[in-house]
Amino acid sequence: MKIKDTEIKIIQGDIAGLKVDHIVNDITVGTDLKANEEKIRNSCRNSLRLAGELKIKSVAFPALGCGTGAFPYLASAKIMAQEVYCYLREEATSLREIIFCLFDNEAFDCFNKGVLDYLEYITVKLQNGPFTVVDAIIEIGGKIVLIKRANPPFGWALPGGFVDYGESLEKAVIREAKEETDLDIEDIQQFHTYSDPDRDPRFHTIGTVFIAKAKGRPQAGDDASGIKLIGLEEVEKTEVTFDHKRILRDYIKYKKTKRGHPF
Repeated sequence: MKIKDTEIKIIQGDIAGLKVDHIVNDITVGTDLKANEEKIRNSCRNSLRLAGELKIKSVAFPALGCGTGAFPYLASAKIMAQEVYCYLREEATSLREIIFCLFDNEAFDCFNKGVLDYLEYITVKLQNGPFTVVDAIIEIGGKIVLIKRANPPFGWALPGGFVDYGESLEKAVIREAKEETDLDIEDIQQFHTYSDPDRDPRFHTIGTVFIAKAKGRPQAGDDASGIKLIGLEEVEKTEVTFDHKRILRDYIKYKKTKRGHPF
């Protein structure tokens, strides 16, 4: 299988029989001669980074930690698969081939499952969604901020958007609020998570809604063609996109009960 421009291969044989230009000896056991997750993860990560620094095009790994360290094959395979995926996703690299070379049938079968099947699950199934989004109920003087979307689906909506890789929900909602309303939000509280597969007409999203306050006058950002403030009494007569009418209704219940989420 391929991730970006790099081919991932599983072969059976003795790694000592491969023709190589460089050998990296990174220890995966401690003084007790036992391997653990941290040592395997660090060894794999450091080897990949070193290969990248040396502009190497092909690298081969044995089953790290599974010899003297007696670490389970399948667990080692998944740890190494995770490190390979993160490295190829986050780094620009010269590597065009990553080989896992396994000595016996058991290791070969475990690495087929723990590397190839696992990476296929991550890159095909998980990347098809659901996608993580955040929305913000921003109060200014008792009114709620709505933006008019510049992109489809069009219409009025709560400020929000997709969470970037490596970004927390809290940082995402602060960023999205700033980008779409030019507001610096404060007193941020997580309200509720909405996960109905039909909540977004584009694809399946899971959205976490935050309550926040702000001062100043909102201004429409790059992803917004308009902006306005509405009172809670205007919610029912205001047309909004996605499931934001339900979110605002839930927020009104929350404001009335003062007892937490109305769920």
